[in-house]
Amino acid sequence: MRDLLRRHHAPGRIVWIGVRAARLADLRDVESCALSDSGLEGDHARPGKRALTLLQAEHLPVIAALAGLAEVTPQMLRRNIVVAGINLSALRGASVCLGAAVIEITGPCAPCSRMETTLGRGMYNAMRGHGGWCASVTVPGRIARGDSVVLND
Repeated sequence: MRDLLRRHHAPGRIVWIGVRAARLADLRDVESCALSDSGLEGDHARPGKRALTLLQAEHLPVIAALAGLAEVTPQMLRRNIVVAGINLSALRGASVCLGAAVIEITGPCAPCSRMETTLGRGMYNAMRGHGGWCASVTVPGRIARGDSVVLND
């Protein structure tokens, strides 16, 4: 079983990075960023289990369909990092290389109540299970769009 849990089809990759200067501020799309134990440089996060939030790129069309929208953007969903090509759920509790940094996926990130305003009535519940993941930073480093996302061996 241990071997199965460490086996992934291919590395993932970072497809989007966003920072917000204050809690309710809009996210600003960035190409690259330093990642420290308190999260992304320029983001309002704090050290600990929620220093970083991640979202599965493959969930964006699902959320859009549930919202009855043509598309949803990462800015709408307010997560820091969007990852494609690897199942973030399968990385829970694992040490993960994210570019030059190492993180630990600590648990699910519940949608915030702002989703009702941003996406429409009932979207808090529609996003449950698709809200992304929280992570702590174990080794600071620089990350950029296109960087790989793999288990830390």
